[in-house]
Amino acid sequence: MKELKPKSQCVLYARKSTEEDDQQIMSIEAQLFELREFAERERIEIVKEFTEAKSAKKPGRDAFVKMLSMVETSKKPLGILAWHPDRLARNSVDGGRIIYLVDTGAITSLRFPQFWFEPTPQGKFMLQVAFGQSKYFSDNLVENVKRGIRQKLRRGEWLTLAPLGYVNNYKTRNIDPHPTYSKVIKRAFEEYATGKYTLVGLAEFLAEHGIVQKKGTPLAKVSVVKMLTNRAYLGFVKYHGEYHDGNCEPILSPTLFEAVQKVLKSKQRPRKQKERYDFPFTQFARCGECGNMITAQYATNRFGTRYTYYRCTKKSGRCSQPYLAADALVAQAQTLLQSVSLPLEEIEVMEKQIDAWESESISSRGEVAQNLKSKLSETQEKLDRLVSLYLDSDIERDLYLVKKDTLLRQKAKLEESLGDFGQQGKNRLEPLRSFVSSLKEAEKVAQTKNYAEWRNFFRSLGSNPEIKDKTLSINWGELWDFTAKTKADFALRSSQFRTS
Repeated sequence: MKELKPKSQCVLYARKSTEEDDQQIMSIEAQLFELREFAERERIEIVKEFTEAKSAKKPGRDAFVKMLSMVETSKKPLGILAWHPDRLARNSVDGGRIIYLVDTGAITSLRFPQFWFEPTPQGKFMLQVAFGQSKYFSDNLVENVKRGIRQKLRRGEWLTLAPLGYVNNYKTRNIDPHPTYSKVIKRAFEEYATGKYTLVGLAEFLAEHGIVQKKGTPLAKVSVVKMLTNRAYLGFVKYHGEYHDGNCEPILSPTLFEAVQKVLKSKQRPRKQKERYDFPFTQFARCGECGNMITAQYATNRFGTRYTYYRCTKKSGRCSQPYLAADALVAQAQTLLQSVSLPLEEIEVMEKQIDAWESESISSRGEVAQNLKSKLSETQEKLDRLVSLYLDSDIERDLYLVKKDTLLRQKAKLEESLGDFGQQGKNRLEPLRSFVSSLKEAEKVAQTKNYAEWRNFFRSLGSNPEIKDKTLSINWGELWDFTAKTKADFALRSSQFRTS
C-alpha cells in the first residue's frame, strides 16, 4: 500500500477587491471552495482562514496583517495558501514583505492552484515578477479609469452624485435641476444676497422649504457655506480641485452667484496663518528599535540658528535611538538613491534590447499561433467530412460516434491551447519594461533636490524603510538589490583599473 505524504500546515487567505456587498459577491466564496478542494487534494491542513474585502493596491489590510503576524509568531512552521499571488499583494510594500518572510524562513511555503512556486532563488524571482505584474495591472487599471474620467470631463458630464438642487439622469449620464429644490436654492441665494441673513438664518429658511439633513434638522453652517460656494449651480464640473465646463443646465446666473460671494467674503473673520513646516521625510520610515514612526522637529541653538532633526515618536515607551540631523538623513537617502540609479545611456541600451526581444517574441508567437490555427482548421474539416459520411450512410453510427468524440476532444484541446497561448503572450515583457522605466525614474529623481520626490520614489519601489543608530535602510527587493550590487561591483573594478 502506497504511503501517503504527511500533511503540511497552511493558513488560507481569500480576498476580493471591493468593499461593496453587492459587488464581487461570489469571489471569496468561490476562492474558499476551490482552495479547500485543492488543500484536500494536495494533503494540506488549513489551520485558519482569513478573508477580507479590501483592495490590495495600498498597504494596511487588517486580515492580511493578522495573518502574517500569526505566521511569524507560530511555533509550528506554517505556509500560506491563496488563489494567486495577486490576492496577497498588488503593491511593492506587501509583496516585499512576503518575499522577505520567505527569505528568513518565517513563511515555509506558498501554495497557489494557479501558480507554481518553490523557495529557491529562481522561484523567489518568479514570485517577485508575479507581484510586479499584479502591481502593473493595478496601476494600469488606475490609468484606464483616469482616461475615462478625462473623456467624461471633455463631454461635460457630471462624475458623481448630483449636488443639492439637482437629480442624476442615468439616461443622459448627467444631472438635471430638481423640479422643486432647484427653485428653493435659487430663492435662498437671492435672500442671502440682500445681506439680511446669517448662515443659521439661511439654514432655517431652507428647512422651512423642505431642505434639511437626513435627521430632519436644519443644515449645518458648513453645509450652507458649501452650498453658497458650489459652482455646480453655474453649470461647472469640479474634479481634483479644478473646474471644467459642464453641459448641465445652470440654476443660477453668474451675477447672482458673484453677489452672494461678496456677501460671504464681507462676513468672514480673518484667521491667523499657522506656521508651515517643511519635513519631507515624516511618515516615511520606522524606528529600527521599537517600530514606531519617525517624526521631525526643530531645535534652536543659543545663537538663534534653527536645525531640523528626525527622531522616533516613542509612542510605545522608552526608546534609546538618538536624533538624526536632517542633513545626514538627506545624504544617506541620496546615497541609497544613487545606488540603484544607472546612467541613461545604459538604460537606453536595455530598452532597445527589450524592444528586440519583443519583436522576436511577436514573430515566434505568430508562427506558433498560426500552427495551432492550422491544426484547428484541419480538425474542423475532419469533423465536417465525418458528418457528411454519416449523413450519406457511408459509416456506421457506433464508429461515427467514437470518431466524432475523439475529434471534438482534440478540437477542444487545440482551442484551449490557443487561448492559453494568447494569454501567456500578453504582457510577458511588461514587468521587465516597467522595471527599466523605474530605473530611468531613479536616475531622474537622483538628479533633483526635491526631497518629496525622493520620498515618493522610495515608497513606490522600496519597502520597510527603517532608521536605526542614525542609519537609514530600505529593503529594495531582489531586482533592485541586484542592480545596486552590479553597480557597486562595476565601480570597484573601475577604481582598481584606474589605480593599476
